Amino acid sequence: MASTKKLVWHKVLNNKKELPEGRVKTVTAEHKGICLTHFEGKFSALDNRCPHQGGPLGEGSIENGMLRCPWHGWDFHPCTGLPPGGYDDGIETFAVKEENEAIYVGVEAEDTHETTISDIMVETMVNWGVTKVFGMVGHSNLGFADAMKRQEQQGNLNFYGIRHEGAAAFAVSAYGKLTGKPAACFTIAGPGATNLYTGMWDAKVDRAPFLALTGQVATQVVGTGNFQEVDLIQAFDSVSEFNQRVQSDSKHAELMSLAVKHAILKRDVSHLTFPDEVQERKAKTGAKAQGPANRITPMEIAPPKEMADNAIALIKKAKRPVIIMGHGARAHKKAIVAFAETLNAAVVTTFKGKGLIADSHPLGCGVLGRSGTPIASWFMNESDLLIVFGASFSNHTGITPKLPTIQVDFDPLALSKFHEVDVAVWGEISRTLEIFTEALANKTNTFDQTSEIAERWAIWKAEKAKRLTETSPNGVSSIAVFETMNKLTPSDAVMCVDVGNNAYSFGRYFEPTNQDFLMSGYLGSIGFALPAAIGAWAAVGDSRPVIAVAGDGGLCQYLAEITTLVKYQMPVKLIVLNNHELGKISKEQRAGEFDVWKTSLSNPNFAQYAESCGAWGKRVKEEGDLEAAIKELYSLSGPGLLEVITDVNLI
Repeated sequence: MASTKKLVWHKVLNNKKELPEGRVKTVTAEHKGICLTHFEGKFSALDNRCPHQGGPLGEGSIENGMLRCPWHGWDFHPCTGLPPGGYDDGIETFAVKEENEAIYVGVEAEDTHETTISDIMVETMVNWGVTKVFGMVGHSNLGFADAMKRQEQQGNLNFYGIRHEGAAAFAVSAYGKLTGKPAACFTIAGPGATNLYTGMWDAKVDRAPFLALTGQVATQVVGTGNFQEVDLIQAFDSVSEFNQRVQSDSKHAELMSLAVKHAILKRDVSHLTFPDEVQERKAKTGAKAQGPANRITPMEIAPPKEMADNAIALIKKAKRPVIIMGHGARAHKKAIVAFAETLNAAVVTTFKGKGLIADSHPLGCGVLGRSGTPIASWFMNESDLLIVFGASFSNHTGITPKLPTIQVDFDPLALSKFHEVDVAVWGEISRTLEIFTEALANKTNTFDQTSEIAERWAIWKAEKAKRLTETSPNGVSSIAVFETMNKLTPSDAVMCVDVGNNAYSFGRYFEPTNQDFLMSGYLGSIGFALPAAIGAWAAVGDSRPVIAVAGDGGLCQYLAEITTLVKYQMPVKLIVLNNHELGKISKEQRAGEFDVWKTSLSNPNFAQYAESCGAWGKRVKEEGDLEAAIKELYSLSGPGLLEVITDVNLI
């Protein structure tokens, strides 16, 4: 029975001279791939897919009067699509017409789109608030990508195509750290998926919600050693709190809901992998997307009364309490600072918690630990009680186990993780603070430490001024870089920091006001800063400045992502400290009494590289040029990179 569908004509060549006699070309009509041929003076249109393995016939050639598939050499007649020898595996052909030297192909009008499994799952993801996706579209995720395209066209989702999947994972991790909500990264099967691994672990150990969506080879070829076949469920089992393969008969909306719910509530990694054939399959009749309504309980959990009472009793006895804020206290910083003010308690932060209180606040004492200031360590050591919110006690934090300690955390496993503390308080921080504040009203007798804090800051500022006088013909001091940034950096900036000497100097010398700081904390992964800035910008848009600080070693890990900044006009400001060395590793080699070995770097001119990508770029070699250059960088409306040649020894 002949089809009754309307024939739609598509211009595929503006001029027939574009396809010479004896040549073939791939064109598209109504999303249909067409192999256009020019043979014996006639233009013909054939289905572009070879019936054997789907090879692209438009990339083949006409040999000895036959159209040859480029994948395995099958032959077909260039006009009729019939194979030689009387076989029945011919190719579908389409109507062709010529008008005013142009070539048109006629295909039947497309059917109205029917909802797919991917449509249901993407809509569910969007309903749960996952609206930012970073990744790369490829051959094993096309069906899911098509569903995301429809959501983006409706204004419900933003997809950012990156240059390396590892950068996508860091962007998602940074987004989660900044917002407390998950974004998603999206890859093909095999190498695209495995490239996510480092960023997934970064999110996991820093407790950032994270959603990974990976394509997978077709189920029918799993286990056969198929091209790009990797068992992604097994591969990601150690890093994923929720880790599932989507099947044709899965409860698709529920599966996506559980993935996002786990990421949010566990502050952990969720992973879904989609076999190729599942992505385009039609959804079950009546299938509907889900959302979070009545699926998540409020999290303002009060601590057990016994532990709250024990903590309150300790605080009542304290004369010189110190409050320590870690990254886990980010969402509660205002409430904690207000609580500190009622106690006259000095406040220090871990490196991951840098900026949760301004250094200019009368109670602010800066960062504790290896990247910190002598002010923070002084007040901790002089304290008679430590009250720790949302921080761990790893070696890098520098929190002493020798003082009476109250630890407050939402995660019971984080309490007393490395050693016993005096009072372990399991509860949501803001709710716990309400209980503490009410019980302690007019019942504390602490010393006013503000004048002592000011004295210690004066000592440290004098030391910094002294260090600033140290100069070198080999480059600018990193201290000078951060002192200049102290004067010029907007107070509402989001700042993304890499690892290495640049990070240690940043922690020690940059004085925060109201900025947010993002870093690869427990994992300590080099290369974090630039991809993290992409994730941060996706979170805040143009409402806040986004500034990335990196060393030359870290920047080169994902240097090509500067093109991503340019493509999406992300006005990220990147400051790179270039000392042509993995300076921190050289320092560790010397400290371990090893020879300095294999830490020197051969770098491009980063400023020129940025310009070649379409961004602004400038290189500074003299301290006297720093202020004008940073002012110029910060004033840009688009992405920019400032390269500062620094001396590896002036940190």
